[in-house]
Amino acid sequence: MAQVEIEKLTYREYEELPETGPRYQLIDGELHMSPAPDRFHQVVSRNLQYIIMQYLEHHPIGELYDAPFDVHLSEHDVFQPDLCFVSEARADILVKKGMLGSPDWAAEILSPSTASLDKRDKRLRYAKFGVKELWLIDPELCRIHLYDLTLNPNKPQATYDEGETFSSAHFPGLTFESDRIFFDKRRRP
Repeated sequence: MAQVEIEKLTYREYEELPETGPRYQLIDGELHMSPAPDRFHQVVSRNLQYIIMQYLEHHPIGELYDAPFDVHLSEHDVFQPDLCFVSEARADILVKKGMLGSPDWAAEILSPSTASLDKRDKRLRYAKFGVKELWLIDPELCRIHLYDLTLNPNKPQATYDEGETFSSAHFPGLTFESDRIFFDKRRRP
């Protein structure tokens, strides 16, 4: 039986999608719709963004972006990470419509509808295209898996739960407190 090859979508075809409506990502030429995340996902994203933005105000070492923001990794890969950072030394990859190349650091906050893509396909594509560090944040478990994709894209370098502190080489001198990242006044008494 002959196998039918499905044509992969390209960046140009992705670019023709309407700007309004659902968010899409192009992963290895396949179009994936990203439904709106739940409230706690947004709380975690906002908290982490706030922490990093406060740091960057005093240490202007690069730029932080939040979804929706197109990261063009290849002709067939256009991701919208929840948060991504590009260092000042690599700012030339920033363009009007997003980023042409890999961010130095990316964070994906897992949602039930997209977790398997984030944990497998996107993680491996991030590694392939040169993202140095990836955080997979599980809001259900209040857990952060920190991957150093340059060392091992298949296993987290470290995992952090509530009550723990940690750092990232991409934000020198910044100590992250997991309790601040997962803080939600509506979720906890």
